[in-house]
Amino acid sequence: MARGGTEAFPDLGRHCQNPDCNLLDFLPFTCDGCRKVFCLEHRSHKAHGCPEPDRLSRRVVVCDACSTAIETTGEDERAALARHEGSGDCDPRKKKKPTCPVRRCREVLTFSNTSACKACGVKVCLKHRFPADHSCGERPAAAAASAAGGQWKEKFLAALASRGAKECGKKERGSSSPPSTPTIKAC
Repeated sequence: MARGGTEAFPDLGRHCQNPDCNLLDFLPFTCDGCRKVFCLEHRSHKAHGCPEPDRLSRRVVVCDACSTAIETTGEDERAALARHEGSGDCDPRKKKKPTCPVRRCREVLTFSNTSACKACGVKVCLKHRFPADHSCGERPAAAAASAAGGQWKEKFLAALASRGAKECGKKERGSSSPPSTPTIKAC
């Protein structure tokens, strides 16, 4: 049988190597497992019954000793774990996962449940993401700012009193506003 193509173009296309099909396909697919050529209908591993469907698939095994993820592309999982343990990278002290720093919270911090506080920069779990829920380092500074705000108010009132504001704070006469909302004349 010819490799593929037509009489005019003998090198164009390939025949499907599935024994029941043998269709001439001008855009054939090569299986990455068994390296055979298939048509669109038989291109998947399941459709042509590939004997090695996972030959180049990426797999990850987690080491029990140190919780490190090890990629096992094209090799046995046990061999990959043995290679990892023998390499010296396997350190059981690395196994401890980061937890929320809030007292009595044992939540393990992962990618999806970690929040960094915008005020103090500490990474906490989602339950304690607000500054009021954890011992945020910004709170004492905020309290100092509010205390400074109180001092500013006292300075303003002292300056206003020193001006002898006789007309300040008195109601304007002839105002069109209702009596329930008094109008105050500014100094």
